[in-house]
Amino acid sequence: MATSTSLDKRLILVDKAIAAHGNRKDALLEILHTAQNVYGFLDKRILLHISEKLKLPPSQVYGVATFYNYFKLKKPGSHSITFCLGTACYVKGAEEILSALEKEFNVKRGGTSSDGKLSLFVTRCVGACAMAPNVIVDDEMIGKATKEVVLDKVRKLLEGEKVEA
Repeated sequence: MATSTSLDKRLILVDKAIAAHGNRKDALLEILHTAQNVYGFLDKRILLHISEKLKLPPSQVYGVATFYNYFKLKKPGSHSITFCLGTACYVKGAEEILSALEKEFNVKRGGTSSDGKLSLFVTRCVGACAMAPNVIVDDEMIGKATKEVVLDKVRKLLEGEKVEA
């Protein structure tokens, strides 16, 4: 591994997690969770490191990391907006809200704005179908979301104001 990575204290935490699991290949998911918690995302460098340590093919590590929506392969923006596009939320208009946000802030789902302030994510279910559509803004759930409420909240968030739900 490169010297700059070797000096990264976060990598030591990942290595400790790998050792705690006895370098077992079947602990891959738990180790990826640890790496995600430590780094906030899983880039190619981290995935390759885990692959080497567990003696797994990089394609297998990447496959697991891309299978689960929880894992992010790019550094997210300062603020994360997650849209539930499960059936109930989709039917109740989540797609329309998402499209409006993409248009107004010039950022695509799964991407981050050019200034690094806003990332848009999509998930299939947040388990709150009765409150559909659901949008999560920086870990705060907005149930029965409307385009106006979500756009206003994101505008204020990006302006640095204290925002109430």
